[in-house]
Amino acid sequence: MSSPVDRSHWLTIFALTLLFVSYNIANAGINHLDIEDNEFAEFEDFDVEDVVGGVASDQKNMVHDHEEPSTPEQDQEAAIADEDEATVETEDNEFEHVDEDEYEGYEKDSTSKPDLKLNEGPKITFAQLPAHLRSNWESYYLELMILAGLVLYFFNFFLGRSKNQRIAETWYSAFKGPLLDKFALVGDDGKLENSQPGLMKESENVYLLWCSGRTGCEAVLFELRLLKRQDLVAMVMNLFRPQQDQVHVKVFMNDSDMDTFVMCLATKKTANRFVREMADISVYCPEKKSAVDKFGLPANFVLMSEIGEASSTLLDVRVCSLINNIPEVIESIHFSDQYSGPKQTEDTAPSKMPEVKKMLIFNFNLPLKNGKSIVEAVEIIRPAIMLTFHCIDRVKRFRLSKEFKAKAEKNRQKVEEAFLKSTHAARAEAAAARREEKRRLEKEKILQDDDPEKQRKWEEKENKRLAKKRMPKMKAIKV
Repeated sequence: MSSPVDRSHWLTIFALTLLFVSYNIANAGINHLDIEDNEFAEFEDFDVEDVVGGVASDQKNMVHDHEEPSTPEQDQEAAIADEDEATVETEDNEFEHVDEDEYEGYEKDSTSKPDLKLNEGPKITFAQLPAHLRSNWESYYLELMILAGLVLYFFNFFLGRSKNQRIAETWYSAFKGPLLDKFALVGDDGKLENSQPGLMKESENVYLLWCSGRTGCEAVLFELRLLKRQDLVAMVMNLFRPQQDQVHVKVFMNDSDMDTFVMCLATKKTANRFVREMADISVYCPEKKSAVDKFGLPANFVLMSEIGEASSTLLDVRVCSLINNIPEVIESIHFSDQYSGPKQTEDTAPSKMPEVKKMLIFNFNLPLKNGKSIVEAVEIIRPAIMLTFHCIDRVKRFRLSKEFKAKAEKNRQKVEEAFLKSTHAARAEAAAARREEKRRLEKEKILQDDDPEKQRKWEEKENKRLAKKRMPKMKAIKV
């Protein structure tokens, strides 16, 4: 018959055992549900073993509480037994199959402690960043220079634009009265949208003025080509290659009011440029002659003339005296019945003769340098502007003699023949391309037809044409 203490002891053991069994069953069900998704399920058993070990240790403690105390000899034997159980056999080395030559730094002695430095990653070295470099305004010298350049550019833009506008307005106000006396319409280019007739602004440095309604010409275009004062870069370039403000006057003559001749009086530098660039001068009068002996003009002027009679008549005493009085103003005087503008390049050579116009072109310099004001420069150029009206009347009344007229017509016929000869190859190639295109369309039309008889006849015709084309050409000689 057991005592009440022993009975309670066994009841406690039974309850713990039942709790342990139920816990294992529940844990096994949970593991069974998650085993397919959990890659580390096998490591979770250690947690269960820890729990089981904890329960077993509690049971041992409760049993030992009711058992008799052990002797020192028994404790020593129990410690030796625990050490024997904790001994791990390391007879089999798991790295015996590793080839020594296959891995660098592998040592045969596996019992030695692994080198911790081998497990360490690559050593990362951080750059020693300096302190903030822009701690004062001296560090922003580049930005300050750019900002100063932009401010200077915009300041020059507004200043230069306003000065060009003042020059144009001063010129227009000075010549508006004389132009109204010479022309019926001033400042009207004939367009309906021109609601405010007057000086038109083409750009910041180019101004236009159209005039019409005068006998002897269709219209006159006054073009003020001023320096690009609004452009700082252009003004810097002007220091190395000086240029001047200019007034270009283009007179569109009627066909019946001008005879056939080409002539040009210009400074040496401008004459060289005209010979290179202008189509009519390079063809009809490329030879440059001095104008000192015959006309008494300054040495820096040269004359290019197709017909000597025309230059002798039009460069009269009045014209020569005006050129001698203001030689710095006159840049060029160009009369031409074959004016077609600048020469076209070889890449864009036309297949037909360019359209020509009868024109008088004057290029005058506006002398604003040497400390002259705008009003003074406009007054200096006034006689040159009045010269254009004198030349219009002189050209309208001038007629060549029969001899020089025939010479001029012969020159134009030679130019046309030379042009047709130079473009013959291009025109022949274009004609051959048109014929080939026509035959190709005809062939496509025949092939689309379902009649084999027509196709056969067309092939025979084409073969005969090709055979005739391949035959050598023979000339028939009469005996």
